[in-house]
Amino acid sequence: MTEHTETILDANAVERTLRRMAGEIVESNGGTDNLIIVGIQRRGVQLADRIVALINASDGVTVPRGALDITLYRDDLQTIGPRPVVGATDIPGAIDGSTVVIVDDVLFTGRTIRAALDELADFGRPARIELAVLIDRGGRELPIQPDVVGRKVEARPGDRVDVLVEDLDGRSAVVLVSKRFE
Repeated sequence: MTEHTETILDANAVERTLRRMAGEIVESNGGTDNLIIVGIQRRGVQLADRIVALINASDGVTVPRGALDITLYRDDLQTIGPRPVVGATDIPGAIDGSTVVIVDDVLFTGRTIRAALDELADFGRPARIELAVLIDRGGRELPIQPDVVGRKVEARPGDRVDVLVEDLDGRSAVVLVSKRFE
Protein backbone atom coordinates (compact mmCIF):
# COMPACT_ATOMS: atom_id res chain seq x y z
CA MET A 1 0.00 0.00 0.00
CA THR A 2 1.30 3.45 -0.93
CA GLU A 3 0.17 6.96 -0.18
CA HIS A 4 -0.87 9.29 -2.96
CA THR A 5 -0.77 13.02 -2.19
CA GLU A 6 -2.78 15.58 -4.13
CA THR A 7 -2.60 19.32 -3.50
CA ILE A 8 -6.15 20.64 -3.18
CA LEU A 9 -5.21 24.27 -2.41
CA ASP A 10 -1.79 25.86 -2.86
CA ALA A 11 -0.67 28.90 -0.84
CA ASN A 12 -2.34 31.42 -3.18
CA ALA A 13 -5.60 29.46 -3.20
CA VAL A 14 -5.57 29.23 0.61
CA GLU A 15 -5.14 33.02 0.84
CA ARG A 16 -7.95 33.68 -1.66
CA THR A 17 -10.21 31.24 0.19
CA LEU A 18 -9.52 32.82 3.58
CA ARG A 19 -10.18 36.28 2.09
CA ARG A 20 -13.56 35.09 0.79
CA MET A 21 -14.38 33.44 4.13
CA ALA A 22 -13.51 36.66 6.01
CA GLY A 23 -15.87 38.60 3.73
CA GLU A 24 -18.66 36.05 4.24
CA ILE A 25 -18.28 36.26 8.02
CA VAL A 26 -18.57 40.05 7.98
CA GLU A 27 -21.44 39.97 5.47
CA SER A 28 -23.48 37.34 7.34
CA ASN A 29 -23.17 39.34 10.56
CA GLY A 30 -23.91 42.74 9.08
CA GLY A 31 -20.48 44.01 10.10
CA THR A 32 -18.12 43.37 12.98
CA ASP A 33 -20.03 44.72 16.00
CA ASN A 34 -20.00 42.18 18.86
CA LEU A 35 -18.02 39.73 16.73
CA ILE A 36 -15.44 37.42 18.32
CA ILE A 37 -13.47 34.88 16.30
CA VAL A 38 -12.18 31.81 18.14
CA GLY A 39 -9.85 29.23 16.58
CA ILE A 40 -9.63 25.62 17.70
CA GLN A 41 -6.10 24.53 18.65
CA ARG A 42 -3.94 23.78 16.56
CA ARG A 43 -4.43 24.93 13.02
CA GLY A 44 -7.80 26.58 13.59
CA VAL A 45 -5.99 29.20 15.68
CA GLN A 46 -3.62 30.09 12.84
CA LEU A 47 -6.52 30.22 10.36
CA ALA A 48 -8.48 32.44 12.78
CA ASP A 49 -5.43 34.74 12.98
CA ARG A 50 -5.41 35.09 9.18
CA ILE A 51 -9.18 35.70 9.01
CA VAL A 52 -9.02 38.32 11.77
CA ALA A 53 -6.07 40.06 10.05
CA LEU A 54 -8.00 40.14 6.76
CA ILE A 55 -11.14 41.55 8.43
CA ASN A 56 -9.14 44.12 10.40
CA ALA A 57 -7.29 45.28 7.26
CA SER A 58 -10.38 45.52 5.05
CA ASP A 59 -12.74 47.05 7.62
CA GLY A 60 -10.30 49.14 9.69
CA VAL A 61 -11.40 47.47 12.94
CA THR A 62 -9.92 45.25 15.63
CA VAL A 63 -11.90 42.03 15.95
CA PRO A 64 -11.07 40.04 19.10
CA ARG A 65 -9.50 36.62 18.48
CA GLY A 66 -9.48 33.75 20.93
CA ALA A 67 -8.29 30.15 21.09
CA LEU A 68 -9.93 26.97 22.34
CA ASP A 69 -8.14 23.78 23.29
CA ILE A 70 -10.85 21.12 23.32
CA THR A 71 -8.61 18.25 24.50
CA LEU A 72 -10.33 17.79 27.88
CA TYR A 73 -13.78 18.10 26.29
CA ARG A 74 -13.27 15.27 23.79
CA ASP A 75 -15.57 12.27 24.00
CA ASP A 76 -12.62 10.01 23.10
CA LEU A 77 -10.23 11.32 25.76
CA GLN A 78 -9.65 7.83 27.17
CA THR A 79 -8.32 6.66 23.79
CA ILE A 80 -5.58 9.29 23.42
CA GLY A 81 -3.51 8.13 26.37
CA PRO A 82 -2.96 8.90 30.04
CA ARG A 83 -1.25 12.28 29.55
CA PRO A 84 -2.94 14.29 26.83
CA VAL A 85 -1.13 17.43 25.67
CA VAL A 86 -3.30 20.39 26.58
CA GLY A 87 -2.79 23.73 24.85
CA ALA A 88 -3.94 27.20 25.76
CA THR A 89 -7.53 28.34 25.84
CA ASP A 90 -7.84 32.10 25.63
CA ILE A 91 -11.22 33.82 25.34
CA PRO A 92 -10.89 37.59 24.81
CA GLY A 93 -13.34 39.00 27.35
CA ALA A 94 -16.99 38.23 27.95
CA ILE A 95 -18.81 36.36 25.21
CA ASP A 96 -22.33 36.93 26.57
CA GLY A 97 -24.47 38.53 23.88
CA SER A 98 -21.70 38.34 21.26
CA THR A 99 -21.54 36.48 17.98
CA VAL A 100 -18.77 33.91 18.27
CA VAL A 101 -17.36 32.40 15.09
CA ILE A 102 -15.54 29.13 15.73
CA VAL A 103 -12.80 28.49 13.15
CA ASP A 104 -11.38 25.05 12.41
CA ASP A 105 -9.25 23.61 9.64
CA VAL A 106 -11.16 20.44 8.64
CA LEU A 107 -14.73 19.43 9.47
CA PHE A 108 -15.17 15.67 9.41
CA THR A 109 -17.26 13.83 12.03
CA GLY A 110 -18.35 16.93 13.95
CA ARG A 111 -17.00 15.66 17.27
CA THR A 112 -14.32 18.35 17.54
CA ILE A 113 -16.98 21.04 17.07
CA ARG A 114 -19.26 19.41 19.66
CA ALA A 115 -16.36 19.56 22.13
CA ALA A 116 -15.71 23.21 21.21
CA LEU A 117 -19.37 24.08 21.83
CA ASP A 118 -19.21 22.35 25.24
CA GLU A 119 -16.10 24.28 26.22
CA LEU A 120 -17.41 27.59 24.90
CA ALA A 121 -20.53 27.19 27.07
CA ASP A 122 -18.25 27.31 30.13
CA PHE A 123 -17.35 30.91 29.22
CA GLY A 124 -20.83 32.34 28.83
CA ARG A 125 -23.81 32.52 26.55
CA PRO A 126 -23.21 34.09 23.15
CA ALA A 127 -26.17 35.50 21.23
CA ARG A 128 -25.09 33.33 18.29
CA ILE A 129 -22.39 30.82 17.42
CA GLU A 130 -21.27 30.26 13.84
CA LEU A 131 -18.85 27.75 12.39
CA ALA A 132 -16.26 28.55 9.71
CA VAL A 133 -14.10 25.74 8.32
CA LEU A 134 -11.44 25.84 5.64
CA ILE A 135 -12.31 22.29 4.48
CA ASP A 136 -15.56 20.33 4.75
CA ARG A 137 -14.76 16.72 3.90
CA GLY A 138 -18.18 15.26 4.76
CA GLY A 139 -18.59 12.08 6.82
CA ARG A 140 -20.52 13.63 9.69
CA GLU A 141 -21.40 11.52 12.75
CA LEU A 142 -23.19 14.41 14.46
CA PRO A 143 -25.72 16.89 13.05
CA ILE A 144 -23.24 19.76 12.76
CA GLN A 145 -22.96 21.90 9.63
CA PRO A 146 -20.68 24.86 8.89
CA ASP A 147 -21.99 28.36 8.21
CA VAL A 148 -18.93 29.35 6.18
CA VAL A 149 -16.98 26.80 4.10
CA GLY A 150 -13.74 27.44 2.29
CA ARG A 151 -13.90 24.33 0.14
CA LYS A 152 -15.76 21.02 0.07
CA VAL A 153 -13.53 18.02 -0.58
CA GLU A 154 -14.59 14.51 -1.53
CA ALA A 155 -12.55 12.19 0.67
CA ARG A 156 -12.96 8.46 1.27
CA PRO A 157 -13.10 7.19 4.87
CA GLY A 158 -9.42 6.13 4.89
CA ASP A 159 -8.18 9.39 3.34
CA ARG A 160 -6.60 12.26 5.24
CA VAL A 161 -7.02 15.94 4.55
CA ASP A 162 -4.01 17.85 5.87
CA VAL A 163 -4.07 21.61 6.27
CA LEU A 164 -0.59 23.10 6.36
CA VAL A 165 -0.07 26.56 7.83
CA GLU A 166 3.02 28.73 7.50
CA ASP A 167 3.54 29.20 11.27
CA LEU A 168 3.62 25.47 12.04
CA ASP A 169 4.53 23.76 8.78
CA GLY A 170 6.64 26.30 6.89
CA ARG A 171 4.11 26.57 4.05
CA SER A 172 0.41 27.02 3.41
CA ALA A 173 -1.51 24.34 1.52
CA VAL A 174 -4.27 21.77 1.74
CA VAL A 175 -3.39 18.24 0.65
CA LEU A 176 -5.43 15.07 0.28
CA VAL A 177 -3.53 11.93 1.26
CA SER A 178 -5.05 8.71 -0.08
CA LYS A 179 -3.93 5.15 0.51
CA ARG A 180 -3.72 3.08 -2.63
CA PHE A 181 -3.21 -0.60 -3.10
CA GLU A 182 -0.72 -1.52 -5.79
